[in-house]
Amino acid sequence: MQELINRLEGFTSPRILLVGDFMLDRYVFGDADRLSPEAPVPILNVVRSETRPGGAANVAAAMIALGAKAVCVGLIGQDPAGEELKGMLAGLGAQISGLVRVNDRATTVKTRFVGLAQHRHPQQILRVDQESTALIPATVTMTLRAAGRGELKNCRAMAIEDYDKGVLNDSNTPQIIDDARRAGLMVIVDPARINDFRRYRGATMITPNRYEAQRASGIAITDDASLHRAAAALLLATEADSVLVKLDRQGAYLLTKDGGGTKIPTRPRAVYDVTGAGDEVLAMLAVALSEGCSPEQAAELANIAGGLEVERFGAVPIARQEVLAELHHISGLRGGKVLARKSLAEELVKRRQAGQKIVFTNGCFDLLHMGHLRYLRQARQLGSCLVVAINSDQSVQKLKGQSRPIIGQEERAEMLGALECVDYVTIFSEDTPENLLKTLRPDILVKGGTTDVVVGKEIVEGYGGQVMVLDKVDGLSTTRIIDKILTSFNGEK
Repeated sequence: MQELINRLEGFTSPRILLVGDFMLDRYVFGDADRLSPEAPVPILNVVRSETRPGGAANVAAAMIALGAKAVCVGLIGQDPAGEELKGMLAGLGAQISGLVRVNDRATTVKTRFVGLAQHRHPQQILRVDQESTALIPATVTMTLRAAGRGELKNCRAMAIEDYDKGVLNDSNTPQIIDDARRAGLMVIVDPARINDFRRYRGATMITPNRYEAQRASGIAITDDASLHRAAAALLLATEADSVLVKLDRQGAYLLTKDGGGTKIPTRPRAVYDVTGAGDEVLAMLAVALSEGCSPEQAAELANIAGGLEVERFGAVPIARQEVLAELHHISGLRGGKVLARKSLAEELVKRRQAGQKIVFTNGCFDLLHMGHLRYLRQARQLGSCLVVAINSDQSVQKLKGQSRPIIGQEERAEMLGALECVDYVTIFSEDTPENLLKTLRPDILVKGGTTDVVVGKEIVEGYGGQVMVLDKVDGLSTTRIIDKILTSFNGEK
C-alpha cells in the first residue's frame, strides 16, 4: 500500500491516445410517485436533465480527472449531440482534433430516465439508445488511423474502449494496435461483449469483466481454477502480455503471459450504480502503466478507482486525490504509522511546530530481531519522534542479492510500526535515502555501528542537523540468523 501511495504521488501528466466509441449520456430526472392510469407503468414528472460524456468520452473525462491528458480519436455525427459532446470534451481539456465528424452517422446518445420517488436514491427506470452500429467504411478507417498515427510520437500509451458500435472491428482494430506497438506504446483494451477477442491481438493488456471473459473464452467461471483457464484462453487468443478479469465485489484477477496469476481483492462497498466503472478502470490502468507501474500495481490502483466509482450515481470521474485519500484510508486500517513521504513530511511539520526533535534512521530491517529493537529504542531516546525509513523489496535485492528480502516491504513496515518506540515508517525505492533526507530534513540522522560510512551525512550537516552512530549490538544480525536457520535445516536433512 505504501508503494502505491508513493507511486500515485509521483504521477505526472502523461498524454494517452484514446480510441473508441464516443457517446453522449443524457439523464432525465423526475419524481416517480404514481402509476399511469392508462397502463401499469410509472409516471415520471421531469424535474431536471443533464448531459455527461459517455463511452470513450467518459474514459477521457476519467483520465483527465486522474491528471492525464486525453487525445481523442473516434467518430461523431454532424448533429447537435456531436457538437455538444465536442464542446464538453474541449471544456474538460481533452484534445479533440482526432474526432472525425461524419454526415451519415448519428452520434451515439444514451438517455437514462431516472426516478426520484419519495426522495430515495435515484433509480433508472428506462434507457433509450440512439445509435448506429454499422461498420464504418474503409475510407473512414484510414482517416481515423491517420489521426491516431499523427499523435503516437507524443503519447505514452494507447487506450481502446470498444462498445462494438462499428467503429472498431475485426479488420481495423489489429491495425490500430499494431500502429501503436510499432511506435513503442503500450495498448490497454476494454473489450466489447463479443465472442472472439482475436481482434485485440497484440495488446499489452485486456480488461474484460466476468461475463465478457466467459463469453469470449467459452469457459464458465465458477471457481479459481476455471477463472485461470478462462484468462489463459484469452491470453492465447489475443497474444497479450496480460489480462485483467474484473470480478465486481470479488475484486479482479490478473494473469500475465509468464503464467503468474494474482487475485486482487477489494474492500466491501455499497454499490450504488455500476455505470462507468469499466471506463474508470481502463482510465486508471492506462495512466498507471504509462507512469511505469507494474501490471500488479496498475491493477490495484484500477481496482480502487473502480470501487470508488460504483459508489456514485451515473458515470462520475474519480479524481487522483480521491484515489490517494482512499489509499491513505486503507493504509490507516493496516497501521496508521506507515506513511508516504509527502504525507510524512506534512506530519513532521506539525511535530516541529509543537517543538519536537525528529530522529531519522534507515535500513532493510529484514527479519526483525532483538538487535534491531535495542537499536531503535536507543535512537528514539535521542529525540521526540523516530522515523524509520526502510528499503523497498527491489532496493533490498540490489543491496543483498536476489534471495532477499525474506519479508516483504509492507509486512516489514507494519511490524516496525507496531513497535512503541517507532513513530512513523516510510518506504523508499531509491538506492540511498538521500532524497528522503532532503524532503524530511530530520534533526538527527542515526546509523547503527555496522559501517563507518553514513549515507546522507553531508546533507543533514549541511542544514545544521546532527549525525550520530550508535554502537553495534554484537552477535545479532539478520545474516547470522538466516545462516543459523539454514545450518539447522541442513542438519535435520
